Amino acid sequence: MNRFLIAGTGSGCGKTTMTCAILSALQMRGRKVSAFKCGPDYIDPMFHRQVTGIPAHNLDGFFCKPATLCDLLHTRSAGCDTAVIEGVMGYFDGADGSARHVAQITQTPAVLVIDCKGMQESIGAVMHGFLHYQSDSRIAGFLFNRLPLRLIPAAKRLCEEMRTGYFGCLPPHDLTFGSRHLGLVTAEEIRDLRERLDALGTLAQEHICIDRLLALQAPDLPGEPPSLPKLSRPPVIAVAKDRAFCFHYAENLEMLEEMGCTLRYFSPLTDPALPASDGLILCGGYPELYAQALSGNAAMRMQIRERILAGMPVIAECGGFLYLHDSIRTEQGESFPMAGIFPGEASSAGRLGRFGYITMTAREDSLLFPKGGQIRAHEFHYWDVPNPGHALEAVKPDGRHWPCGHVSRTMYAGFPHLYFYADPRIAERFVQACAAYGGSHGTHQTDQTCG
Repeated sequence: MNRFLIAGTGSGCGKTTMTCAILSALQMRGRKVSAFKCGPDYIDPMFHRQVTGIPAHNLDGFFCKPATLCDLLHTRSAGCDTAVIEGVMGYFDGADGSARHVAQITQTPAVLVIDCKGMQESIGAVMHGFLHYQSDSRIAGFLFNRLPLRLIPAAKRLCEEMRTGYFGCLPPHDLTFGSRHLGLVTAEEIRDLRERLDALGTLAQEHICIDRLLALQAPDLPGEPPSLPKLSRPPVIAVAKDRAFCFHYAENLEMLEEMGCTLRYFSPLTDPALPASDGLILCGGYPELYAQALSGNAAMRMQIRERILAGMPVIAECGGFLYLHDSIRTEQGESFPMAGIFPGEASSAGRLGRFGYITMTAREDSLLFPKGGQIRAHEFHYWDVPNPGHALEAVKPDGRHWPCGHVSRTMYAGFPHLYFYADPRIAERFVQACAAYGGSHGTHQTDQTCG
């Protein structure tokens, strides 16, 4: 099938802008496109989804075994004409989580984005370095971001001299997306996003060699899907989803649905009450930006507190973990009450805290983990709390380690983000606990269509 990976020389070189421009141009051509993001990033897939109109997915070589990675690519691109994968950081960065690793596993040709602002002859040095840094790099050629139109002949000449592909450019423009401490601002925060995406698509039609990209081919690699249980009476799970809680892996939610769960989305910002449910997911996001509104919805805060204290199974990651504290203090110094499950106040650390891939080992039996069980995860946050937990031991690939997470028979709460395809048994244990809670508390709904 037609498939290619848009990688970059480093973070901030314009991968997301270039990817969205190409996705938009492909949509204009009537192509049926699936979009993917290498690594654990939540925000870039939001932009992909705005272009394609369908969920975008992550492909992470650290979280997933090669067979699982190939299965995700195969199943989530089924029925599409073209699969477009956006890389992460620089092409070679991230070891098993790198874009290069994904390209190798999936046998996908990579096209590298170079930010040409402030460069001329040095563009060639960057190209030469990436082409020759490692053998079998799968680099098919280059895309040139912010390339002055007068330098297009020089870029084409460099590609010809180095016997690599010229796939076009984006000239200097003002269609970029804003950023904050966790990366780009979210797609929903950009009021004129649709207009920007359309303008990027038009620019790509003019300056990017779409036909050359469509000529790139890669084999279809089915992989091995996980074996998931089907419960006779699957639970209903309430999932927080709004501007404050928006960091969801589409694959996590899809896995729950594949096991028969009914997902009921709600907004801690605006909804007056939780939906009738047997379990709760409070994902990450930016609760610190919406602390006043979250605090003002006291009925929701109190109901979440009551349900958790009554034993409803809950997964609360990062931003969701902050929400369960006594309060959140904003960068402006204002303190707002939250759900009050954990004592203390969440506040800005003023810098990036724990960052990157980790392997967690459980120190005790709990909702998601048996004692001694291990799971690969990811941690990335600027806000901190007095007690981030001691139930799990987190170890980075370089050997650094620290305790993290609060767990119980009905809870996982902490800064690390979980990816269910890293170990589907996590999702199974959560779903089974939710089903048991629903059975014992009589919360299974008569309008439930599954099971």
